[in-house]
Amino acid sequence: MVRKSKTRASDKAETSSAAGGGSAASGKSLYEILGVERTATQQEIKKAYRKLALQLHPDKNPGDEDASSKFQLLQKVISILGDEEKRTLYDQTGITDDDALVGDAAADLRDYFRAMYKKVTEEDIEEFEANYRGSDSEKKDLKELYEKFKGDMNRLFCSMICSDEKLDSHRFKDIIDDAISQGELKATKAYKKWAKKVSETEPPTNPLARPSKKKKNEMDDLALAITERRSQRKEQFNSILSSIMSKCDPNSQDEPTEEEFEKARQRLESRRPSKKRK
Repeated sequence: MVRKSKTRASDKAETSSAAGGGSAASGKSLYEILGVERTATQQEIKKAYRKLALQLHPDKNPGDEDASSKFQLLQKVISILGDEEKRTLYDQTGITDDDALVGDAAADLRDYFRAMYKKVTEEDIEEFEANYRGSDSEKKDLKELYEKFKGDMNRLFCSMICSDEKLDSHRFKDIIDDAISQGELKATKAYKKWAKKVSETEPPTNPLARPSKKKKNEMDDLALAITERRSQRKEQFNSILSSIMSKCDPNSQDEPTEEEFEKARQRLESRRPSKKRK
């Protein structure tokens, strides 16, 4: 059983120079690691996580032997900030349920993101998403997250990079059902309930396509969720770590314009028909 750390996370490092006398290196907050404010909404936290997870994924760092551990550490961060109860406990006490999230490890993770910032380009992200969706790596990550969250698909979609619940539910269900039939995974009560609801809905015509642009401005709950996902994908074409680096690198490049983003999206979609995935 992992001993709970009683270290108080410092959330004042970004807002007050008077805290300079403290040990900032040993008290990086989880919010600092993600590059968001302590008052950030769940949507902002999840958005920041997806941006960082996209560029930190082991597939993007084949030469880094520590890539997997860094990616797992990031998942531990979102497991706390992405969970309302755990986040409340963390906000009130500064306690996490994993010592790796505080101290030098947290500082090292933030430094790693900073180092990676200038290496990630729009084309890198575009290519990664195009190759990742429908790949063996995606299936592997899906199965690992299924086991981690015990079939809770709502939590899985929160952590699964490059995913869209409306587009991917049927596709993910097929992958998981096959793994269950092969004995790789076990069907949980939470999964069975989710799978039943998915089975009652019509599958998308092209599950590997992006959400329809016409739904971007719809205001009902379902469309709002889709719009948020589109917004997240747009952010993936922006500077991956702009939220962290804005105060560290004032000379960083501006984010892509709407026109530049649209051109990048069109280039990606124009290549999709030629990519065959199993």
